[in-house]
Amino acid sequence: MVDSERLYQQAQEEITRQFNKTLPEKIRLTMMGRKPLESMKILVEALDIPTDAVKLLEMRNEIMREKYKNDLVPLPGLYHMIDVFSGKLKLAISTGAQEEFLDIVVDRLGIRKKFDVLQASDEIREGKPHPEIYLKTCKKLGLMPGECIVLEDSLNGVLAGKRAGCYVIAVPSEYTKQENFDSADFAAVDLFSAARHIKDLLKE
Repeated sequence: MVDSERLYQQAQEEITRQFNKTLPEKIRLTMMGRKPLESMKILVEALDIPTDAVKLLEMRNEIMREKYKNDLVPLPGLYHMIDVFSGKLKLAISTGAQEEFLDIVVDRLGIRKKFDVLQASDEIREGKPHPEIYLKTCKKLGLMPGECIVLEDSLNGVLAGKRAGCYVIAVPSEYTKQENFDSADFAAVDLFSAARHIKDLLKE
């Protein structure tokens, strides 16, 4: 919905610089879509950072609060997609971010009331690529996974959606376009393209 990966990358680069480390692209992609603490554990172990994941997450959260406050930009096509499908389909957000940041996003963008379910990572035990978050979201929607369409910008997210049994549309961002999204049911260039594809699916 928003260009959050750009903000997370900036925050993580700020943190790694404090420890005189650099964040390799391969590690960053591994972190994407996972629960916040899981991501920080990967970072600590991969870069041998001399602190624990909890403290690192606190550092990142502090940076992200400022970034969400000052640099929150909706992705092109977000409002179009909401307008097209609101009231016609059940809509949900399933995010690896914690509820605090999910609340900031939906309230600052003014879209909270458009969604039937808002699922953050706080009550999720297994982060993406595990399917737990999508299975829980489907249950809250009162739908079977096979009745749901997932939009994802990361490979971990695509894998989670497919493992849950959902139809998955990959919408790669600037930061994930180099990943292999062959496991997705459809790859869209942007949210406008994804909306057109969903319309075609509904005609079938």
